[in-house]
Amino acid sequence: MTNTLSLPRSGKLAILASAVLYTGLAFGVVTSTTPANAAGGAYYSATLAAPAGETTAVAGGVAWTCAGTTCVANKASARPLRVCRGLNRKFGEIAAFRVDGAELAADELAKCNA
Repeated sequence: MTNTLSLPRSGKLAILASAVLYTGLAFGVVTSTTPANAAGGAYYSATLAAPAGETTAVAGGVAWTCAGTTCVANKASARPLRVCRGLNRKFGEIAAFRVDGAELAADELAKCNA
């Protein structure tokens, strides 16, 4: 049987290492679960009054990633107040809620926590 790849062994290892690194970066960035990494691309961002008991949760039909008192999520089809209320039912009082970087108005935040 002949070897169809005529690179030296070190060349083959370099190609394999590059492929593994590329795959890890591609999937690692897409599936990152840390709020610090996700916050830049997150549509919703919430600050909880007390630390979340879970690092990932589904609340109000939205998949959330939490660390301490910070939770982030991607955009959903529901209205922001409904999304906020869902998070409130799951984790309790919401101290701050941001939608695409803009703070939820104080009266809307009060409705979220009601």
